[in-house]
Amino acid sequence: MTLSQRNQKVKLSEFKADFFKALSNPVRIRILDELRDGELTVSEIRDRINVELPNVSQQLAVLKSKNLVVYRKEGVTIFYACSDPKIFRLLDVAKEIFNGQLSSLQKTIRAL
Repeated sequence: MTLSQRNQKVKLSEFKADFFKALSNPVRIRILDELRDGELTVSEIRDRINVELPNVSQQLAVLKSKNLVVYRKEGVTIFYACSDPKIFRLLDVAKEIFNGQLSSLQKTIRAL
């Protein structure tokens, strides 16, 4: 493997880590889950996840900076949507992995 190829692998790993960091916040995951049904305003997201408006706005800014959400303006109202439906598949796979690990842990505990 050449030095250039190694550097590309390092950069790709850093990009992946940065991407997953954006998903490492429970509020951000809840926001994305709410966007499964389509676009929502900040106020609608706040009402659905019961988190203060400044926190919702802050987390949306992080998601936006990582291109996980997109937005459009209609007058003074801003609507947010998930940038790619594959993100929902990723979250679903993560849930399946978590459920599998939880199931395995429960079996281990029962065996004790």
